Amino acid sequence: MDTQFAETLWLTLKLAASTTVILIVIGLPFAYWLTYSRIKFKPLIEALVSMPMVLPPSVIGYYMLVIYSPRNWFGNWMDQVFDVRLAFSFEGILVASVIFSLPFMVQPLHNGLRALPESLREASYTLGKSKTVTFFKVLLPNIKPSVITAVALTFAHSIGEFGIVLMVGGNMPGETRVASIAIYDEVQSLNFEAANQYALILFLTSLALLTTIYSINKKYGAWKIM
Repeated sequence: MDTQFAETLWLTLKLAASTTVILIVIGLPFAYWLTYSRIKFKPLIEALVSMPMVLPPSVIGYYMLVIYSPRNWFGNWMDQVFDVRLAFSFEGILVASVIFSLPFMVQPLHNGLRALPESLREASYTLGKSKTVTFFKVLLPNIKPSVITAVALTFAHSIGEFGIVLMVGGNMPGETRVASIAIYDEVQSLNFEAANQYALILFLTSLALLTTIYSINKKYGAWKIM
């Protein structure tokens, strides 16, 4: 295994793992709020969360580049205050990956919480438990299949991202060149052997993750993934 091949695989794993960790931290409280809040504009928020599932990656990638640009207030602020330029950097594709994979984390968690009987929360509150304790000690243990599904789907989706990574990060070895970009690059160079190696690893990884999801669903009965 040559250095560039290993470096590309490591960067792919790093991006997928970082995206998944960030989204589980964000997704759990967000899914809870989305499930139990009674705000008027919840359908609009749910639609916005689901947008990455229907929008072309190039659309989101374009807007991310606009936001990252030094001509934009956010990009200029990041540049001036933190000396950070998000466009064509690992940090930039990480932010884009988090946004693009958000529904794959939130939707399974949201569906899992909605499937729980309201009596679980009410019984916990009756016993004097706080919302935080109720969430972590009562609700979360009862949606383990949803949590595992959300984590597996997010990771699998992240390792296969192509369009948004190419738009925001380009093809910079060691910085933004993940496996999906490398496959495209190797095919363009007619290096089919290297492309096949990358593709086979992504295929087997995704197959293993999806098999895990369906095995969990079978064990715990019918369960909505998305």
